[in-house]
Amino acid sequence: MELNEALSQISEIRRQMARGEIFRGYRSATTAFSGCVAVAACVIQKFWLPRGNIDAYLMLWLIAAGVSLAVVATEMIVRCYKSDSSLQREMTQIAVEQFVPCLVAGGLLTYVMLHFAWGSFWMMPGLWAVLFAMGIFASRRVLPRGTTLVAAWYLLSGLICIVIASGQQGIWPWEMALCFGVGQFFAAFVLYWNLERRHGE
Repeated sequence: MELNEALSQISEIRRQMARGEIFRGYRSATTAFSGCVAVAACVIQKFWLPRGNIDAYLMLWLIAAGVSLAVVATEMIVRCYKSDSSLQREMTQIAVEQFVPCLVAGGLLTYVMLHFAWGSFWMMPGLWAVLFAMGIFASRRVLPRGTTLVAAWYLLSGLICIVIASGQQGIWPWEMALCFGVGQFFAAFVLYWNLERRHGE
């Protein structure tokens, strides 16, 4: 019994240590890549997709989000696998736990809006950005300085998109470039400036 309590306390101490460290699993290159994906999706929507086709827009943005998540997740997994530090693995788990709820909420909200609030679907880019901001705010304690500004950008740009796009039919392509393209480039700069430039990682 005492052994189990001791092991439990050690595990909790390690978790608290992990929370006090800076998570280094997000990298500027893959974050900037996701910004490029957002801009590319905007260009595709603007010039190659039928105007006002919500289904096509949604499919395009789900593919873009899937590609970006896959690239970022792959790098995190590879870095975690190569690392000899169990603390790094603990921090990866914490970072994922803090960010996943906003992604799940975004997926569920998209489903509900698509099937039960079709007339309000124009709000989705702004709502996605607001939820993304909440995920970054939740993770800010384990992320480098400046991350709060990135979260604030997503929150502000999301609210601006809702105001500007109020009542329009369809989704304006540059909403996503404004929120996620600029936001991811900003995040990449913060990661590079605070982690990779200073520590040569």
